[in-house]
Amino acid sequence: MLCENIVSDILSAAVSGGAGFAEVFEEKTVKDSLSLINGKTDSALSGVEAGVGIRIIEGEKVVYVYTNKTDRESLLKLAQNGAQMLKGINKSGAYSFDKTDYSLKTLYPAEILPSEVKKEEIAAILKTGSDTAFKYDKRITQTSFSYLASTQNVLIANTEGLWATDERTRTRVFINAVASDEREKQNGYFGPGAMKGFEFLRDLDIVGLSNEAARVAVTMLTAGACPSGRFPVIIDNGFGGVIFHEACGHGLEAAAVSKGASVFAGKIGKQIANPKVSAYDDGTIVNAWGSVNVDDEGHPSQKNLLIENGILKGYMVDRFNGARMGAAATGSSRRQSYKFMPVSRMTNTYIAPGTDSRDDIIASTKFGIYAKYMGGGSVNPASGEFNFAVNEGYIIRDGKICEPVRGATLIGKGSQVLTDIDMVSSDLKLAEGMCGASSGSIPVCVGQPMIRVKEITVGGRG
Repeated sequence: MLCENIVSDILSAAVSGGAGFAEVFEEKTVKDSLSLINGKTDSALSGVEAGVGIRIIEGEKVVYVYTNKTDRESLLKLAQNGAQMLKGINKSGAYSFDKTDYSLKTLYPAEILPSEVKKEEIAAILKTGSDTAFKYDKRITQTSFSYLASTQNVLIANTEGLWATDERTRTRVFINAVASDEREKQNGYFGPGAMKGFEFLRDLDIVGLSNEAARVAVTMLTAGACPSGRFPVIIDNGFGGVIFHEACGHGLEAAAVSKGASVFAGKIGKQIANPKVSAYDDGTIVNAWGSVNVDDEGHPSQKNLLIENGILKGYMVDRFNGARMGAAATGSSRRQSYKFMPVSRMTNTYIAPGTDSRDDIIASTKFGIYAKYMGGGSVNPASGEFNFAVNEGYIIRDGKICEPVRGATLIGKGSQVLTDIDMVSSDLKLAEGMCGASSGSIPVCVGQPMIRVKEITVGGRG
């Protein structure tokens, strides 16, 4: 990584045009991946991504430049070019730093670095999963299993004397089973991951998850069409939290709030959800997929209360947008890589446990839809209007989970869903995913206990 003298010189050059603040972000990321199709190796790749990004801020003006050339001359030239875009009084000088190495007190120690593992060992575990899925039912006609791992070393330094370093190791597995008959295909999918090394795959219940993926695919292959209309919908824990993440979470990021492009702007202290709903964004959960020791501006990660008993309590705030709002940074600034300027993003975002029991939620529902596993969808961040697919759904009739249905889609508005949640169980579970926005694609967890929305529009095939 860059030495102190070079970083000081880069920062001095970056503010030579008159900017009031500059920041250096350096990364070196080692990546490994392996994928199997139908139990046979399809690809095996390894690589390194390295580079430096320089952000320069003067008031509400910001410049971001980056390069994969890390020699002193190239970096100084890049910083000087960026500085010329923000004219003012020359403020350059030498800088000293208060150094913090977050890897020494990490939330996510890696026992086995992925780069030290032989591809044959990874392939053998994935093949066990593939074989398991094929054995589940003769209607399983295709499987795909993938392994992705990375170790990212970062340095963040700025003109205020901050110097933070960290090492971040992540491992994830993708499990997909396809069931087919003469009419169509259905699939079951899981994508577990963690801030861990190869030990994550070693300890993973690959057999159990592969059986479950096959079960979902076969179940949905034989399911009938989902009816359309407005019904109560019970959304199970775990990845069900994707609706809160997409339809509400993005609206609580300072990047949207500071521009007035969020339905939640200016509503701190106001009732925005049912009193049963509390929600957090917590980047400090040990080994969680979306956790960070330190965010990509050098602020320590923290647990941020967003909603308490239905009252809006806070936003997720980065430096630049926080300055526009008069709000302190909350350890929420993230980016995909050195090629992206950081901005407020989620980490592990979830609806907190409630007091209702799962049995009572189901038993008290006369007719509705039970969404066991949610899929992908789309959302308008400004309005919170969303459209999400249900990967595995069932009819609830007279307080009991009955026949499976496919083709269900949940359509609504995030702010309305928050007020229409009328039951929240205690069984909080997190699930892993990737979130794309202006600062790239980043790892996040979504989560919730089982919840019931008293009424929502359900699109189906019936």
